[in-house]
Amino acid sequence: MKTYTYTEKKDTRSGFGDGLTELGRTNPDVVALCADLTPSLKMGDFIKENPERFFQIGIAEANMMGIAAGLTIGGKIPFTGTFANFSTGRVYDQIRQSIAYSGKNVKICASHAGLTLGEDGATHQILEDIGLMKMLPGMTVINPCDYNQTKAATIAIAEHEGPVYLRFGRPSVPIFTPADQKFEIGKAIQLTEGTDVTIVATGHLVWEALEASKALYEQGISAEVINIHTIKPLDEKAILDSVAKTGCIVTAEEHNYLGGLGESVARVLATNNPTPQEFVATQDTFGESGTPAQLMDKYGLNAEAIVKAAQTVMKRK
Repeated sequence: MKTYTYTEKKDTRSGFGDGLTELGRTNPDVVALCADLTPSLKMGDFIKENPERFFQIGIAEANMMGIAAGLTIGGKIPFTGTFANFSTGRVYDQIRQSIAYSGKNVKICASHAGLTLGEDGATHQILEDIGLMKMLPGMTVINPCDYNQTKAATIAIAEHEGPVYLRFGRPSVPIFTPADQKFEIGKAIQLTEGTDVTIVATGHLVWEALEASKALYEQGISAEVINIHTIKPLDEKAILDSVAKTGCIVTAEEHNYLGGLGESVARVLATNNPTPQEFVATQDTFGESGTPAQLMDKYGLNAEAIVKAAQTVMKRK
């Protein structure tokens, strides 16, 4: 089987920051806004190089979304930056009314998503943001897996016309995708081929899925791993082609099982090819304070949980 290794770990938010800096050099229409969290969003280099194209809004996220919507009218491509919790739940009305409803070309860039925000605790660990954003008509939802893919996604969404929700995180995670890999919105990436079980994962869980596939291989189980970096629009063909071979599927995400990737996949299967499915996700719960590793283990968002889900779903074929 094909295996993946890494030589470095880096946070995906740095991929966003470096992608934004590159856009600042190549696309004069790109502007950036932040709600008093520029160090956390790694926006410092963009600001140094383009001070006239940066707007510090302060702790006023709703105002930031309104300003971003207005900037698009003049042809600008605004990238907003704050934590995922404040990028979605706190400003849902403004995003719905001022951005999604009118199809404004705003890029909502959200760091510190999910449990891996860590010690800040449940009030900051949003686990329902993918659901909130994917339900908005016309909203593209992207959740890349490592530094390289986050940088590539940041650059790619500047060329996409329409609102985008780009989700990334705080902790350092393995870099295993090629630095020169083209990012295609809505196009899943098959990482391994398999015949016994399909594993589709997004964000930080993609690496865990690869680790799970190695453990399953040692048990004589052939797992096909697919990186779903774009949750909306979903690559339905990639999912259906895979389950046609394997006959069962596991979805893995750092999000509530209600409203996330797993439910989107379940809809595709129910309407095209009903297939046994297991969900690796949080189970309708809030998080708590702890290190990212502690939380991912406690809430079952790791390779071990994916292996168990694969073993379970194979029995249901």
